[in-house]
Amino acid sequence: MQRVCFLLKVRSDMVAEYRERHKDVWADMLGALSRAGWRNYSLFLREDGLLVGYLETDDFEAARAAMDATEVNTRWQAEMAGFFEALDGQAPDAAMRPLTEVFHLA
Repeated sequence: MQRVCFLLKVRSDMVAEYRERHKDVWADMLGALSRAGWRNYSLFLREDGLLVGYLETDDFEAARAAMDATEVNTRWQAEMAGFFEALDGQAPDAAMRPLTEVFHLA
């Protein structure tokens, strides 16, 4: 099992709306994430827009590819792209760069 942590930056003027949008994530998006192997997925958002994501999966690249193949992910990423800084033309999920784990207390 892989534990994956990543950072993204939500535009500071969009923090409140980003939080609001995540109060009711589409049911078909939640189902697609589960089927693709995203488990224990959490997002944490700091007031300045720093977004910390965490998930567990058997294979992150396979889980990301499985989501990339879904129509619901295409719609969700298009809706959410405007919330982020520094995507350099990438969809938010493509901009996720896992951090290197240096310690874990099991």
